[in-house]
Amino acid sequence: MSWLDFLQTKKECLINFGRGIYAQIAPNEEELFNSAYEAFEKGEILEGYKYFLHSLVNYNNATANENIILVENEKSIEFTLFQGSAKIKGIITPKHLNAEVTLVKKDIAPVALKRKVLERNYQFTYVNYMSDAEFIKLKLYQDNITMNPQKIFFPLRELALNADFDKEFIVSEFPECALEEIEHLEPLNEVELQIKYSFLQKWIEELEAKIPTLPTNDNAGMQAFLYLNILFKIDYLLVPKYKMYQRLSKKIQSYFGDESSTMETKNEELKRYITKLQSLSFEEFSKNFYNAKYTFNPIDKSSYEEFCTFISESMVKIRWYKNNRYTLIVPTIYTYMAFYSLYNYGLNNVVKELLHVYVSVTNSDFFKALECPTLYDEIKESFYKRNIAQAVDEIITKHQKQYRALRSFSNELNFNSMNDFSYSYYQSLKNMNFEEI
Repeated sequence: MSWLDFLQTKKECLINFGRGIYAQIAPNEEELFNSAYEAFEKGEILEGYKYFLHSLVNYNNATANENIILVENEKSIEFTLFQGSAKIKGIITPKHLNAEVTLVKKDIAPVALKRKVLERNYQFTYVNYMSDAEFIKLKLYQDNITMNPQKIFFPLRELALNADFDKEFIVSEFPECALEEIEHLEPLNEVELQIKYSFLQKWIEELEAKIPTLPTNDNAGMQAFLYLNILFKIDYLLVPKYKMYQRLSKKIQSYFGDESSTMETKNEELKRYITKLQSLSFEEFSKNFYNAKYTFNPIDKSSYEEFCTFISESMVKIRWYKNNRYTLIVPTIYTYMAFYSLYNYGLNNVVKELLHVYVSVTNSDFFKALECPTLYDEIKESFYKRNIAQAVDEIITKHQKQYRALRSFSNELNFNSMNDFSYSYYQSLKNMNFEEI
């Protein structure tokens, strides 16, 4: 999984951003999916599985990521599927599908962990935890009497996503338990880690300097935008794993899910958490990162209309702050809108890729430090207009085969200031036509 290909003009930037999958789907993915459907209807079970699993392979620059490895013969298909920390191993026969993920050794698992996995079984639809003589495993069993691609997709997705989440949860809550089968995880190089650590400190320092400049009266809403924005930014740009991700996601969920606490109380809780992040040593920070292959997007699909509603509601808040002369918070709200959307919505690839362009413009110093293509000069406060237009145009062109009414908006962007650019960019995102062929 690498940075978006459409921004790679002069050099590549093989860095992970966000928790979605930015790799390309198979060029013949729809054809493979339809072939799987037809094979299952004919009762050709192994052939149907073969087509379906091949449709899940993703690519970078026309090269397969090997997120799925198949070993096929006349009587069965053995497969290995990767989802972050989870390595799913399975075997398919004409009658059955068996797949499993090994988490930890049974004899080292504390009672609290064993109780936790038993409780988790009540939350699953297709999979369940069990143990053999040596390991605790998450398993899937599927009968192939009646089969179609949908009947495979959702059980496999449930297995992969929950195994990945639970393995990271174990590292966070039961650090004494060594995870099994994580040899496929690749460590980040120290240069990238140092850059990410430096920017974490920089963002927190900027936040601490910003808070005292807010109006002394009625500033809880502004503080909320500042605190939440930095958490969403950390999640998307730094992409922490393990304990750091578990804690960060809990703080975000608690903030939006706790209706009994005041905004001031919740802000104070976020402040304390961010202070803890700031105190992390580089060594401790570095334990929370790895590179891995992914097959399934972790966020359920959202409608384009839902995204547009959020943008419209956010624009109303921006107008309120402008009308009340609290313009200091406006740039933060604009960046918050992108990070919030990327965190919460399962956006279609067009919107997701276009939001990444916006993020790369508004965080150009971070991308520059990682030696990624940059679209804005922080020092001169000037846009690389041609490169931005090219990025937008190429995204639109790439997807026009699927969305025939899609049109580029690069010539409608306002480059007079960052606020003007942001407003014009979001307005354009709200007015796209996703009519399919």
